[in-house]
Amino acid sequence: MGMEHESEWNAAQSIEISEDLVAAAKLQLKFLAAVDRNRWLYEDQTLQRAIYRYNSCWLPLLAKHSDSRVTNGPLVVPLDCEWVWHCHRLNPVRYKSDCEEFYGRILDNCNVASSVEEISTKETEEIWNAMYPDEPYDINSTRSDKVPENINGSENNTKYNLVLAIKRQIPFYYQVSRPYMNTNQFLEAAVARYKGFLHLIKRNKERNITCFCVPTYDIDLIWHTHQLHPASYSNDLMKSLGKILEHDDTDQNRGKGQKLDIGFSKTIKQWEALFGSRYWKAGAMYRGSTPSPLTVTPFIPKLIGKEVTAHNKFQKLIDLPESHVIEVVLEFVEIENLPETYKKRVCVHFSKAQPDGIFDVKRKLNIQSEFGRKQVATFQCKPTGKLFFELVSDSTSNLLLPEPIKTLGCGSIALEDLVSDLSVEKWLDLVPSSDTISSDPVRLKVAASCTVPIPAPHVLKIARTSRLSKSFLTQVTDGNGNEIIGLQMREMKELIGITKEGETVIGQLIESEWSLMDSLWTLKVQKMLLTGPRTVKLIPGRKLDYEPKHHERKTNKHNFMTAVEFSAEYPYGRAVALLDVNSGDLMVQEAWFVLPGLMLAFIFLNISRKETEFMAEEAVFKAAVDKDKLASGGCGSGCGGCGNMVRSGGCGSGCGGGCGGGCGNMVESGGCGAGCGGGCGGCGGGCGNMVKSGCCGGCGGGCGGCGGGCGGSTMKSGCVDNITGGPSIDEQPMQVAAHA
Repeated sequence: MGMEHESEWNAAQSIEISEDLVAAAKLQLKFLAAVDRNRWLYEDQTLQRAIYRYNSCWLPLLAKHSDSRVTNGPLVVPLDCEWVWHCHRLNPVRYKSDCEEFYGRILDNCNVASSVEEISTKETEEIWNAMYPDEPYDINSTRSDKVPENINGSENNTKYNLVLAIKRQIPFYYQVSRPYMNTNQFLEAAVARYKGFLHLIKRNKERNITCFCVPTYDIDLIWHTHQLHPASYSNDLMKSLGKILEHDDTDQNRGKGQKLDIGFSKTIKQWEALFGSRYWKAGAMYRGSTPSPLTVTPFIPKLIGKEVTAHNKFQKLIDLPESHVIEVVLEFVEIENLPETYKKRVCVHFSKAQPDGIFDVKRKLNIQSEFGRKQVATFQCKPTGKLFFELVSDSTSNLLLPEPIKTLGCGSIALEDLVSDLSVEKWLDLVPSSDTISSDPVRLKVAASCTVPIPAPHVLKIARTSRLSKSFLTQVTDGNGNEIIGLQMREMKELIGITKEGETVIGQLIESEWSLMDSLWTLKVQKMLLTGPRTVKLIPGRKLDYEPKHHERKTNKHNFMTAVEFSAEYPYGRAVALLDVNSGDLMVQEAWFVLPGLMLAFIFLNISRKETEFMAEEAVFKAAVDKDKLASGGCGSGCGGCGNMVRSGGCGSGCGGGCGGGCGNMVESGGCGAGCGGGCGGCGGGCGNMVKSGCCGGCGGGCGGCGGGCGGSTMKSGCVDNITGGPSIDEQPMQVAAHA
């Protein structure tokens, strides 16, 4: 950052904000999580009632309270009214004008407590019930009260369409619900960037530059937080900008060439010109659309208390060290002192100096000043060691015999330094290779940012290795190939854990249920439902946070199983593990679920394997029986006829019909694809025996990579054949971050 850039940044940081935005942002995240647990607040009918209560009950009560306090403690706003109030305030200009029209002043949140704060509502409820005896203080999804017919006829109703305003804000929580966003370090940096954002808008105003400035999600979170304090927001912005800054969330089209895309590209250029630093931010970019919900009905299971001692006893069977992970966004901005012979012919290979089990590859990235356009990479790694860079010659494309790649110099950045500030932008003097002669060292400008470290998922591999007696031993290893535990199923009745210390019975089949870890957990096999200290269900496909994004390969849902926890905190489900059925790879997000997750995955794989073996044996038997019984070719029509097996190397289908006892035996579709097949039984006693569809491959999203990106692509780990992956590299202007 040059002196002029530093002067501008210091001027930005001198902007006065009269609220503690870090603490307020944490409260906002807590509130948005509560709303997301009560998704009836997203539905039209309950929204209409909430809006009615907000206009007819909450705002008049708030106005009375602001005139003269009606409670000794703070006034506590009901959850549904707070949700409407939240979205109304996010149009600060309209909220101010509505308040002044109906109440003569801005109705602020001074001496008002959020519904998610641990403050008694007793006083507020008493006042509410006295003012509105026919309207309860709290409502929930079970209430079916009709909204009064004059809901839109109240003289104090805003003309602002609150339903649409609320609908626009629903996706915002997914973008900011990442674990590191709730940390002081991340939020303090976000407040500094928010001040930079305001300063950029101020400079544009002074220079008569028209630009629709688009925030990244860290900035947008703080911007929202500031607006939720309407009096402070109005005063602070009038003082710093000379006007109340509008918050336009109506444009949501992220397509190339649209208003958001153009505005974001201009914001990037203006920010970099004004402050001399990158505008993108690791963990603050668009992470894709909200995953599809598993259910529209919340599921809150009744948990049965268990003895913790049993849990501890079995958890000691597996001792996995805790590790952390960060997301890194990397760009090579500029190069100096490059010999003329290599101009426009160099790129940078980047890697970890020591592979860490998460980021174990070497990747190529172009230099913006040489390549002519911005190229950014995003990846995940452990927050230790160094990022290692090699400047290499890139052979020209017009040569019949390309020149060999030559290393011109190398450099590195310590990840500990990056993590301490969450960003770094510096010139590196590259150490020349032994055969490179230059009077001045080649210098490379590197820009990187990272997220706050969070616990890394455990990636385990479940692999059948050898036969013991009448059953197989399955070995579980970690990402580095270290043996963790051996698992063995004995006669489909006992589950044995095998470690260096010996064997331990960790599960028993009792009728149709598995009792695991001395009855700490119970697995209902038919439902694949695990109950105990928590409730987890195994669901086919990649669900919730594991859902494939638009740029990833679509996979057969049976290739993956997602373990989803349901609880009071997550009534609509939270993904805690992902199982790749083909490879046996298991990614576990939570330490408490490592052993239960392994047992659940192991039992599922064993049951699936038994069913597959049975079906294969049945197919062979029926093929032999039906070999000479073809009554009528093709689809096996004809009385008493049988449709033989149809094999297709690609996408096959077939039917076996036949009247009076005919049978459709098997349709098999194989190949390296999703293969499809259909089988139908005959009429009058006919049967469709088996449909088999084979497919291989899979798509993995990396170790939990986060959104962000360039142009039309989202920053995620690339598509690979399992649940671990490498970095993505984007070459277009970075994708629009926030819309609201």
